[in-house]
Amino acid sequence: MVGAIHRKKANLAELNLDQLTFVDTAGAALIVKLAGAEVLLSALDASTLADEQQQLLRTVAEAMAQPRYQPTPVNPVLLFLAQAGQKVTAIAELMWILAGFIGQTLATLFYILPRPKRWRFTPFVAAVHDTGLNALPIVALLTFLVGAVVAFLGATVLSDFGASIYTVNLVAFAFLREFGVLLAAILMAGRTASSFTAQIGAMKVNEELDAIRTLGLNPVELLVVPRVLAMMLSLPVLTFVGMISGMLGGAVVCALALDIPPSQFIAIVQRDIAINHFLVGIGKAPVFAFLIAVIGCLEGFKVAGSAQSVGEHTTSSVVQSIFMVILLDSIAALFFMEMGW
Repeated sequence: MVGAIHRKKANLAELNLDQLTFVDTAGAALIVKLAGAEVLLSALDASTLADEQQQLLRTVAEAMAQPRYQPTPVNPVLLFLAQAGQKVTAIAELMWILAGFIGQTLATLFYILPRPKRWRFTPFVAAVHDTGLNALPIVALLTFLVGAVVAFLGATVLSDFGASIYTVNLVAFAFLREFGVLLAAILMAGRTASSFTAQIGAMKVNEELDAIRTLGLNPVELLVVPRVLAMMLSLPVLTFVGMISGMLGGAVVCALALDIPPSQFIAIVQRDIAINHFLVGIGKAPVFAFLIAVIGCLEGFKVAGSAQSVGEHTTSSVVQSIFMVILLDSIAALFFMEMGW
């Protein structure tokens, strides 16, 4: 039959289906392609095929007779605005969820503070050891190297103006106000926030969070509060270590490249750098620590239940933490500059 259709395709006006004994979807599609949907539908009206075969051929013919979908052209400007609006909406939803989780964490914290029996010292000490003590070497090394780089750049630029001695002021001012706390916070965002997300996310994948709730325990009190308090204790210490290490790196470069001995370096810092610069830098550390810990824990609770989701939310926690740290640091820098602090 197919061969007959091939031979008569040029002048095919009618189609006889009485000799057709069996046809499947592929065969029906081939008949429609060779004979045309209209010819097949007219032939079905006069055929003696079984009802099942007629229904199959009619369905395939009607489906193939419909015009193909033509996508409506989209204005690229409108498409860009729509995508930008979706991104803004997603960020607004994310900030709303973060604000709610911060409120829940603070409410739980204020609830357990006057109740010492509910304090969990073992998770707190373990979190301090993980977030503070284990991170001390990398923070000290990184800030030392950055301090050396800042001192070298300052010496290179200021030497053209005969003001190489002010490299000491540059290094001390930069690390006491900005670099000490910023570098430590970024390291904690990449190291600790991801750890919090992976730990809580793995617990959710293994349904341990459901078991905690079944036992009548509060996951925020059990998992979030000890980590938040540990970060708020560890990051100021790491910030102080970062300040000292950064200025030590700058002092080494000053001693080797500018012939400024360490005693003179310390004397210049004591004479020209006010204590408020140190207070500004160290005061930002608990705020950054709180946000980093809360974001890391929140992303862990948002894990959907698969290993891929754990990886996605771990990456998201690092990106969000670093973004929030830099954003708040820039806002704080503008505020303190306007206040003259």
